Amino acid sequence: MLAVRPEAETFGRVLREVRLKRGLSQQALAERCGSNIPYISELERGLKAPTLTMILRLAGALECKVRDLMRVFDTAPPDSFLQ
Repeated sequence: MLAVRPEAETFGRVLREVRLKRGLSQQALAERCGSNIPYISELERGLKAPTLTMILRLAGALECKVRDLMRVFDTAPPDSFLQ
């Protein structure tokens, strides 16, 4: 079983919020960014952390800026996600 990592869980929550705001299903997002539904699901549940390449692809697919997906990390103490 995969362990949830705090930074991945936080990213996943933001990803899901942005996806739902855009009215996209996980399938539609997966198709737009060249991925698959299980991977998008794992990202949203914090089971996987995306690579930089995937963050760029997700931002493109969601028609948003990378900072829209990453802004939540600007206000957190730098070590709050390190274990």
